[in-house]
Amino acid sequence: MNTPAPTAGAPIDRASLPALFAPREADTHKGSFGTVGVVGGGHGMTGAALLAARAALLTGAGKVLVGFAQETSPMACDPHQPELMLRDARSLLDTDWGVTAWVAGCGIGTDALAANALSELFVLRHQTPLVLDADGLNLLACGGIQPNWGAGPVVLTPHPAEAGRLLGIPAAQVQADRAGAAWKLAQRYQCWVVLKGAGTVVCHPSRGIRINTSGNPGLATAGTGDVLAGMLGSLLAQNLLEDQAVPGAVWLHGAAADALVAAGVGPIGLTASELPNAARALRNGR
Repeated sequence: MNTPAPTAGAPIDRASLPALFAPREADTHKGSFGTVGVVGGGHGMTGAALLAARAALLTGAGKVLVGFAQETSPMACDPHQPELMLRDARSLLDTDWGVTAWVAGCGIGTDALAANALSELFVLRHQTPLVLDADGLNLLACGGIQPNWGAGPVVLTPHPAEAGRLLGIPAAQVQADRAGAAWKLAQRYQCWVVLKGAGTVVCHPSRGIRINTSGNPGLATAGTGDVLAGMLGSLLAQNLLEDQAVPGAVWLHGAAADALVAAGVGPIGLTASELPNAARALRNGR
């Protein structure tokens, strides 16, 4: 039986996230800051995987690989971010690339290829941190994949409708008790849950509940969830402690939107692809 949701702890704000702003040592290299593997981007949704991957890179990951959930990679190079390494999901999963955090589900679709790729990833991740987003959550809700992802940190990132599918309740019921819904999911799957929306709820079954303080209506546009997933994977890949990486990515995502609005960009018309550069500036103290 689920235990009642605890009272929310300290709000997520800049002051509670010192690891986000810690300076880097001079004697470092790209391997010092982790490798993110993104599995997603099925037919017609290539951009979702690219948004996550670009966000991971600009949030500070040393290397980022993308495995598109298509028979062959739809592109040889990302012209806007040529540093990304692109391939099909099979090629990514068949080789040990030294991935230190996985981001999966962004635009992956719900067909057999997507389900097989995710199921294989669960087996081979070997306790590497995993962020499961978007269609990955929909496949989980409908039984297309099972939560047999093993040990190691897992972060689920539902919006209210996805949370409702996972719990078998309407999205309106999720919204009526956001903290309670997130807590039920965290207990059910024994993992981190990031319930997106105004006042994003971040919780873990042994770490309690916290509510984010950053963000604005500019985030209510396509692709911002993919960017958040990439940021989560990036901070986990960089080996920040989970208590800093998960709430830190959520705060940074919202704070990037706040910085853009303060600079006259949005909230109306703010786009997901504008967030990573703003997040980079924040991490660098600008």
